[in-house]
Amino acid sequence: MLVDLLRRRILYPSRRLAPRLRKAGLTYLSLKKLARIEAEMARLGTLAVAGDFLEFGVALGGSGILIARKARMGQRGFAGFDVFAMIPPPTSQKDDEKSRERYSVISSGKAKGLAGETYYGYVDDLYAQVCQSFAKYGVAVDGGEVALVKGLFEETWPNRPPRPIALAHIDCDWYDPVKYCLNAVADRLSPGGAIVLDDYHDYGGCKQATEEFLAERPDFDRVEGENLILRRRV
Repeated sequence: MLVDLLRRRILYPSRRLAPRLRKAGLTYLSLKKLARIEAEMARLGTLAVAGDFLEFGVALGGSGILIARKARMGQRGFAGFDVFAMIPPPTSQKDDEKSRERYSVISSGKAKGLAGETYYGYVDDLYAQVCQSFAKYGVAVDGGEVALVKGLFEETWPNRPPRPIALAHIDCDWYDPVKYCLNAVADRLSPGGAIVLDDYHDYGGCKQATEEFLAERPDFDRVEGENLILRRRV
């Protein structure tokens, strides 16, 4: 147990942002998932892959803050898309029973938040709260180079300027939104750019949407791991 603790401290020293965001209760992502996102952003910087960083499914803002901070360090734009309210239900026949059971708990008002806090979907002023968290960690939401876009993806995404994308973090659970996001960003993704899928191993709808996308898009390669990464071939 002591060895594991020392290993974690070596991999994730307290000065780094990801552990601080976890400790603050701002993200559901594990440190391993956050580390994979950080490594992918570093790869994109090393290869000078052009484009903005995006996130679909912001929740409490933790992973978005991590991504936005790196985006601004590299003079990239960041946009996070979310309803900033109760998430829509899984409606596709391709969503699994686990997804429906999870949503049943959420919609019943019985979902638990991180560390016993109120579940984020029940917070009335979630958008304002997330904006405050972004500002606290040095990436003030200005609506321009750092934007949080409130609403359903299919309603807000078409208004997004057609700028190139280097990274898209997709964390929206169910089949329909994952499929929509994959198709929305694919052609704007720069060669060498990446899509990170948080829920591939967690919810059947996300996995199904991803497998269908890959079957249709031979220009993407998969990189296995806790959060699946899809890279557009150069």
